Amino acid sequence: MKVVISEFMDEASVASLSEQFNTVYDPGLVDRRDDLRALLSDARALIVRNRTQVDADILAAAPALEVVGRLGVGLDNIDSESCQVRGIAVIPAVGANALAVAEYVIGTAMVLLRGAYTRSAETAAGQWPRADLSGGREMAGKTLGLIGFGGIGQLTAGLAQALGVSVMAYDPMLAADSPIWGQTKVRPASLDEVLTRADIVSLHVPLTDQTRKLIDRNTLQRMKPGAILINTARGGIVDESALADALRAGSLSGAAVDVFDNEPLPKESPLADLPNTILTPHIAGVTLESNIRVSALIAQRVAEHLQGKIK
Repeated sequence: MKVVISEFMDEASVASLSEQFNTVYDPGLVDRRDDLRALLSDARALIVRNRTQVDADILAAAPALEVVGRLGVGLDNIDSESCQVRGIAVIPAVGANALAVAEYVIGTAMVLLRGAYTRSAETAAGQWPRADLSGGREMAGKTLGLIGFGGIGQLTAGLAQALGVSVMAYDPMLAADSPIWGQTKVRPASLDEVLTRADIVSLHVPLTDQTRKLIDRNTLQRMKPGAILINTARGGIVDESALADALRAGSLSGAAVDVFDNEPLPKESPLADLPNTILTPHIAGVTLESNIRVSALIAQRVAEHLQGKIK
């Protein structure tokens, strides 16, 4: 049976699959759709990250496909409904990269609050901007507001609390009396409370019709003056032009953005060259350790699925 892997995967997990199946591993396939379609003509499994669009075109080219493994958790690049209709299993790596994302949120929040670590070139050049950089803020005593309180949000809350941060969260999918609130010591809040009271707002929701442009010009205006926004969820959740305007106006003091409307980020993006802004190329959940965990989980789950079909 044939397994096609179209984006980067830990080599040990690729080797594990190769021992069991006819495995084609080519991380460049994501940018060569014709080659990918050809390889899928007799493939039983496809493993992707977030860039491979598993759409109607790709699915039509894969008549024998039984399972799609996702090296990550977001499924907006996969036509899950069509997969369900055809009986194709879609397997995300739930939980395997959660710690990497949680650490990214806390790390970038601390950098943005302090406001000093992105200006080392000035010190190296002898400018000595000590007065300018003496107004940085500490993490302890701040309030973190989470929009979405699944596994990643819960891990983020725990790391923040260890630093003396108060945490509130908005998640309409969780009841106010859910035991998770007591277990995590996080206060359930409305969206408006999170926006108006949090010093740091971090997004942890999937991209759906309900969350698309959830953070728009109106929501940004409701945020606490001087607050920080962190988006490791999906680009379409934030209105990028509105965010750029808020950062330029100084109503927000900073932002860390790992996901964008269009990826790779276009040079003409409104988010380019903004003050106190950290832009990263969709890597919040990708570390050496998380790549090993994610790859191993998907390799195991895909292999189990295919072996189950054999039996």
